[in-house]
Amino acid sequence: MPTINPVKGTHDIIADEADVYSYIESVFAKEAESFGYRHIVTPVLEHTEVFDRATGEGSDVVRKEMYTFLDKAERSVTLRPEGTAGVMRSIMTNKLYATPDMPLKYYYSGTTYRYERPQLGRYREFRQIGVECVGEDSVYLDAETVALAARTLQKLGFKDLRLKINTLGDKASRENYKEALRAFFATRIDQMCPDCHERLRLNPLRILDCKVPEDHALVADAPKMKDYLSPESLERYQKTLDLLRLLDIPFEEDDTLVRGLDYYGEIVFEVHCISPEGNDYGAICGGGHYEGILTNFGGPKEIDVGVGFAMGVERVYALMKEFGLIGGLASTLDIYLMPLGEEAIRPAYELGDTLRGLGYSALVPYKPGKLGAYFKKAERKGARYAIIFGETELQNGFVQVKDLTKQQQEEVNLKELPDYLAAHLR
Repeated sequence: MPTINPVKGTHDIIADEADVYSYIESVFAKEAESFGYRHIVTPVLEHTEVFDRATGEGSDVVRKEMYTFLDKAERSVTLRPEGTAGVMRSIMTNKLYATPDMPLKYYYSGTTYRYERPQLGRYREFRQIGVECVGEDSVYLDAETVALAARTLQKLGFKDLRLKINTLGDKASRENYKEALRAFFATRIDQMCPDCHERLRLNPLRILDCKVPEDHALVADAPKMKDYLSPESLERYQKTLDLLRLLDIPFEEDDTLVRGLDYYGEIVFEVHCISPEGNDYGAICGGGHYEGILTNFGGPKEIDVGVGFAMGVERVYALMKEFGLIGGLASTLDIYLMPLGEEAIRPAYELGDTLRGLGYSALVPYKPGKLGAYFKKAERKGARYAIIFGETELQNGFVQVKDLTKQQQEEVNLKELPDYLAAHLR
C-alpha cells in the first residue's frame, strides 16, 4: 500500500482553517500597506548560497534546519527557511536599490521550510508573513517596525501581548561582547549541551538562545550586552525605547534576547502571547535591525541596512483558536437554493448563476430533494438565506426567501429579488 499520510511536519489546511489563514494574511497586508509597504513575492526555491551568505554559518537555521539538495544539474538548492534572504536577493537581482526613494519597504507571505521538531503551531512546512525595510538607517524606522508587528497582532484580536526587546549593539560592541562570552563559557562549556559547544566556536551569542533547560542557569550568570555597548549604540537603544513609549507600545527589556540569525545588530525584539491565566506561550513574532546582507551579495554598502520582522501563520492561528479569536472569521454561504421538484432544477441552476454574478455565494442542488433535507444541508453549510420555489411559484413570479438566522420567511417578487438581497445581505 502506498503511503498517503502527510510528510511529518506538514499538514493540510482545509475550509474554515484556510479561511482564517487568508484572514490573518489580509489583516497583515492591510496593516503593512498602511505603513507604506508594497507586496513582494519571491521563489520558494533559491540557490543555497543565498541563505549561506545572508543568515551566517553560526545560525541553527543554516547548520541544522535547511532542506538542501542537489538538482539534476548537480547545483545545490534550498527550500527557503525564512523570508529575508530572498527579499535581499531580489533587491540585488532586480536592482531595486537603483532609486533615490529610500527606504525600500516590502511585505511578503509564503510557504517556508525548516527541519525542526514539530510542536504547537510549528511545522516543518509553514506559512510566514513579514516585512523588510531596507536602505535607510533610522531609530524611527526601527520603532515603527516594532509598532507594525504589535498592531498587526492587536488587529487580529490579541489582548495580552508581551513585547520583549534588547540591543545587540553595533559591530564593535558585538565583537567585544562575543569575546567576553567566549571567556565566560570556556570554563563551563563541558557542562553544556553539544550544540552549545559548536555555538561557542561559531558565534557565542547563540548560546544565550539555547533551549536546553539545564543550560539556562549558566546563561543567567553570563555577561550582559549592555556592559559592552558603545556610547552610540546605548544612545540609539534609549532613543528607540523612548519612541515606543511615544507610540504607546508597552515593552519589557530582556538582555538574553538575541534572535536566531546572525545578521541582526542593534535592536532585536519578540512579541510573546500571554494567556488569560498568565502563561507565556512563547514568541509568535520576532525581528530586528540588521546590516551586512546586501554587501554579502555584492550590493552597495551605503544602503546595506534594514529592519524587519516575521511571524508564522500556523502559530498565530493556533493561538487565535486557543483564545477563541476565530469565531465568525470563516467564509459563510450567502444563499442556499431549494428547488421543489424536477421542473425547478433548471431555473434554480440559472438563478444561482445570476446571484453569483451579483456578488453572492450561492449553492444549488443538482437533483430534487425533500425540504427537510435541504434545510439540514443549508445548516451544515452555514447558509444565511434560503430561496425556496417550485414550478407554481416560478409561474407566478414569486419565491420564498427565508432568513435562516432569524427563522423569518417572506414572499418576494422575482423582479424585486436583487433589491431585496441588497437590503438584507450587505
